[in-house]
Amino acid sequence: MKGDQELQVIVQQAKEPIPTDQDEKSSVSGSQTKVSHSTYKRWLRMAVYTFFVISGQSVATILGRLYYDNGGNSKWLATVVQVVGFPILLPYYLLSVKTHTTTHRDGKITSLRNRALVYIVLGLLVVAACYLYSIGLLYLPVSTLSLICASQLAFTAFFSYLLNSQKLTPIILNSLFLLTISSTLLAFNSEESNSKKVTKEEYVKGFICTVGASAGFGLLLSLQQLAFRKVLKKQTFSEVMDLIIYMSLVASCVSVVGLFASSEWKTLSNEMENYKLGKVSYVMNLVWTAVTWQVFSIGGTGLIFELSSLFSNAISALGLPVVPILALIIFHDKMNGLKVISMILAIWGFVSYIYQQYLDEENLKKSHGIPTTESPDPPEAEGSSEQSK
Repeated sequence: MKGDQELQVIVQQAKEPIPTDQDEKSSVSGSQTKVSHSTYKRWLRMAVYTFFVISGQSVATILGRLYYDNGGNSKWLATVVQVVGFPILLPYYLLSVKTHTTTHRDGKITSLRNRALVYIVLGLLVVAACYLYSIGLLYLPVSTLSLICASQLAFTAFFSYLLNSQKLTPIILNSLFLLTISSTLLAFNSEESNSKKVTKEEYVKGFICTVGASAGFGLLLSLQQLAFRKVLKKQTFSEVMDLIIYMSLVASCVSVVGLFASSEWKTLSNEMENYKLGKVSYVMNLVWTAVTWQVFSIGGTGLIFELSSLFSNAISALGLPVVPILALIIFHDKMNGLKVISMILAIWGFVSYIYQQYLDEENLKKSHGIPTTESPDPPEAEGSSEQSK
């Protein structure tokens, strides 16, 4: 009887399929297919977000210049349209919050007072930076303005060093030097805007305000990182969107108060009546300026969540050559030798900055034992990663 039972066990084991090397390879290839599919989807999202950042920023800058060139003169109104379009983000927020899930939960809940303080401080900083940017856009040619704005990367790295303990490597220092020289060269540019006469004092005022706006946006980005790390304690999709929406709400309220406090609102009716392209074009210019700035915000938010805030800032600087080219075509801005040299130095500094970010990502992957390239033999790759540990 015992022998019959043993025989039945042997027969059952013989009937069970024995996993072969081909089955193991097929399962591994199936998992690799899923990973590569998710990777492609992630790269597609990043490409879309990058397009939103570059196109939104470029079109909004051109529309802002069109406003001034055709009779617009309200700096506070130009500030309002940069921040007041944030309700457009609400449908995107509601549709995307279901797909952006996270398993991270922090046991500590940020108090409402600290959260409100973060929103108010950052909102005030947004208003200040946007107002300075509006002044620079009023007095400077668009091509000059965009080249000066490239210094935002340098300010971001500097404030990240002070507030977030970012390391200043030789490559980052090279990037800071090149971006600083690129902006400084434009201080000696005596070019006037083609549409209106700008005095030397107004040019200097526009230059200083644009540099101040770049510094403000660089400080804003570093403070956002500090807020996520010290106050909000996490960087989930909902936290990023909450920060942007409430920060924009504060900025919108303050900028509207500034519009009425400065009495510029009294001139808006005459401004619309005398607008060179007509009343409809006046309204459409303001509406689409607000929309395109929020398209820029959607792209920047997506890049922040997919990668990092620093990468989002770097991508916004990637649109550096786009605005001068559009300004050359639309406004016939002159591209003199000084601007060409400034553009080359700015692009060089941008490439150095991006290369340092690439090195940091590679080092981070190596420290966590993540293979940086796909190996044709997965088991060997896994073994090598275990040996590296």
